[in-house]
Amino acid sequence: MKRFPMIAICVMGTVGAAFAQTKDGGLSASMLHDIIKEQKQMPVSQALANAVAANAIDDLAKSRDNAAALDTYFSIETRRQSITDQKSSGRCWMFSGFNVLRSNYMLQRDSVQLELSEAYLFFYDQLEKANLMLQGCADTGTKPIDDQRVQFFFHYPISDGGTFCGVADLSEKYGLVPREVMPESFSSDNTSKARQLVASKLREYGLQLRDMVQKGKSQSAVNKAKVRMLAQIYHMLEMTIGQPPQKFTYAFKTRDGRAAGPAREYTPQQFYQEVVGGPLNGTFIMAMNDPRRPYYKTYEVELDRHTYDGHNWRYVNLPMDDIEQMAIASLRDGRKLYSSYDVGKQLDRKRGFADTGNFDYASLFGTTFGMDKAQRISTFDSGSTHAMTLCAVDLDASGKATKWKVENSWGADWGQKGCLIMTDRWLREYLFRLVVDKKYVPEKILKAAEQEPIMVMPEDPLFLPDE
Repeated sequence: MKRFPMIAICVMGTVGAAFAQTKDGGLSASMLHDIIKEQKQMPVSQALANAVAANAIDDLAKSRDNAAALDTYFSIETRRQSITDQKSSGRCWMFSGFNVLRSNYMLQRDSVQLELSEAYLFFYDQLEKANLMLQGCADTGTKPIDDQRVQFFFHYPISDGGTFCGVADLSEKYGLVPREVMPESFSSDNTSKARQLVASKLREYGLQLRDMVQKGKSQSAVNKAKVRMLAQIYHMLEMTIGQPPQKFTYAFKTRDGRAAGPAREYTPQQFYQEVVGGPLNGTFIMAMNDPRRPYYKTYEVELDRHTYDGHNWRYVNLPMDDIEQMAIASLRDGRKLYSSYDVGKQLDRKRGFADTGNFDYASLFGTTFGMDKAQRISTFDSGSTHAMTLCAVDLDASGKATKWKVENSWGADWGQKGCLIMTDRWLREYLFRLVVDKKYVPEKILKAAEQEPIMVMPEDPLFLPDE
């Protein structure tokens, strides 16, 4: 009981000290008085205040105008395929990329069903990112620890996010395997703990490599040390994700589960050739909608890639009208597309429906949320957060898109049987990236993609990886 008076004295002292420390620009007692006075002039009923305090904001802000049954008809829709589930991982980029690859394969073999192993390519994604980080630490070893580029490697030693560029580089290099050959592990489904431990080890190793460089150790010695370090990372990945197969026997199956032919022995590279048929790099462009920057220019993100010897993320910045026309052309031909969005904005998760009118936060709080897309990007209020597979579009009589559908990777029970329906007005505000096969890209845009890229920093708000 003797503790209570002491606590009261400490609390009172803290409040007094807060105002005593106020200087120009700080929150003074008089300013707080003015804030409260101004706030009291904002009309709000006690009932509304009670409701906001006691309920989920989205439940109160949900618009009744959008409560009608969803129109699930689409005038252009690609072939349906099984819905995947990334679980508690940031691998949406891989799930969406694989959705495109297997869909393209199944266009050639109509009766075949195929699922690819995310765990297999994720193993090599993490190993390659570990090498990228360690080599980056060696390359910048003579720079001070607080240098921006050095900080980049230590701040982001490894992640499970990425883009379609990673699917292209990794699958070309390491091949592919069916999901049943290397199924998911607990740690591939739930990546946070293993990633945290690997990241900590990489930071430790990064310091050691910097120390070797600063002491003038030979390149050969640095390389040998890096190999030993990567052997430990490989061991940790093998324990958490599993051992990637070097060879396997597999028979393709039909949609009803029957064998579609005799079983064959494959290496992962041979299976990649069977499914993809050739290199991915060079066959597509990555389109971006960034209204902050000039359109019909190509941008490349320095240091942001999945492999040290691979491709930086490279985008052609385009107006939404051009992006939509390429998407429609691809979908008409039965080709799904990798795409990424700021999926958390105005998303009705229960219905699997995204529209700018889903929630009226402005009326609820008696204010406005008036930033446009460029302003939201510049202030980190919006950016690409999640990749999904664009699979359908509905066009009106004049050929204009009214709504779109994507295959998501949150399981078949989520949303619209695993899919998300979005209005065109939502897509224009919150789509950021689209990967398009070059056969659907107009000549003007192809020429823009061939320009010398403008380099941008990975700290840019729009160039965070899809998760």
